[in-house]
Amino acid sequence: MRRIASRGVYDRAAVYAILDEALVCHVGIVTDDQPYVIPMLHARIEDELYIHGSPGSRLIQQAAAGSPACLTATLLDGLVLARSAFHHSLNYRSVVVLARGREIRDRDEKWTIMERLVERVVPGRWAHIRQPNEKEFNGTTLVAFPLDECSAKVRTGPPKDDDEDYELPIWAGVIPLALRPGLPQPDTRLPHDVPPPSHVANYRR
Repeated sequence: MRRIASRGVYDRAAVYAILDEALVCHVGIVTDDQPYVIPMLHARIEDELYIHGSPGSRLIQQAAAGSPACLTATLLDGLVLARSAFHHSLNYRSVVVLARGREIRDRDEKWTIMERLVERVVPGRWAHIRQPNEKEFNGTTLVAFPLDECSAKVRTGPPKDDDEDYELPIWAGVIPLALRPGLPQPDTRLPHDVPPPSHVANYRR
């Protein structure tokens, strides 16, 4: 890490914690000298990161074929307001993964990962829903990326102004940000006698 190397975090547990908390990762590939970056759901199991998509997706096809990929995930924790425009910043936790993917072809492994993808977004959901049928199962490609080359970058704390600016009568500090669930909104076609299950009513991040 070259830019602000002091923010680099290489502890595997810290990297995994960020990946596990983030709901979305961005997956980047290059096709015919053109870069593409797509936001996707992901799940980590042990030392691998998994994504899924349509077999017809260009990104999924290239990832499954082992093309070089870059995956990133970011958690935004606050807006850092400094006394000077130059020192405004963000408090954040982010991860970068460099890897080549492999397609999951084993049926049992694929089923397990599909369940994990659902469960990591809403724990307890898998047992309450219709499971994938054969067409849906075959119409989903799963790709695994080894977490051998990954690192995190983290910024925390107040703004860091120039010494001469601390005397300026300008408010400075942090506006905390967090992802919080709201009240569940039932589907308009849901019968009125179907209450939200506990994993919905009590959902927390």
